Amino acid sequence: MIFDQENKTITTSRLILRMFEQSDAKEVARLCNNFNIYNNTLYLPYPYSLEDALSWMERHLENYEAGVSYEFAVSEKESGQLLGAIGLSCNKRFNQGEIAYWIGEEFWGQGYATEAAEAVLQFAFEEKKLHKVYARCFGSNPASGRVLTKLGMKEEGTLTDHIRKDDRYEDLVHYGIINK
Repeated sequence: MIFDQENKTITTSRLILRMFEQSDAKEVARLCNNFNIYNNTLYLPYPYSLEDALSWMERHLENYEAGVSYEFAVSEKESGQLLGAIGLSCNKRFNQGEIAYWIGEEFWGQGYATEAAEAVLQFAFEEKKLHKVYARCFGSNPASGRVLTKLGMKEEGTLTDHIRKDDRYEDLVHYGIINK
C-alpha cells in the first residue's frame, strides 16, 4: 500500500483508491442502482439516481480534510474502471474508525473488496494512528464477513434483528481489530 497524501490516493497492486470526482457520478449511479447491492448495504437507497450519487459525493472532500471520513473510489489501476467505494469513518474521541464498502456486482468475487479494505485498514493504523477499526455487515451477507475475517478482524458479536430492511429484520454482525 502506498499512500500519496498530496493526491489523496492509496495504491495497491491492482487498485487505486482515490477521491470521487463529479464525473464518477453517472457510473456510481449505474453500479448502485442494483437491488443486490441495496439488499446488502445499510444506507444505499434503491432505486439509486444520479442525484443520489451527486448528493453523496458532495461533502467527501470537506470530510476528508476535517479528518471525519475518507471516502475513496475503488478503481482498477490499469484501466481506471470504477469498481466501487470504500470509506473510513473516524471517531476521534474514541480513536477508532469504521470501514464500509460496496463493489459493483459485476466485479464481485475477484478480491477487490478485500484488497481495498486491506489498504484502508493499513491507512487507518499507519497514517491515522487509530487504535481500533471495526465494520458491520448483515448476517445474510456472509461474503462481506469473509472479507472482514481475511483482514484479521474478529467477530465481536451479533445484534439480532437489529436493522429493518424493507419488510424483514436483519442481524447486524460486528467485526473489529485492534492496532497492536
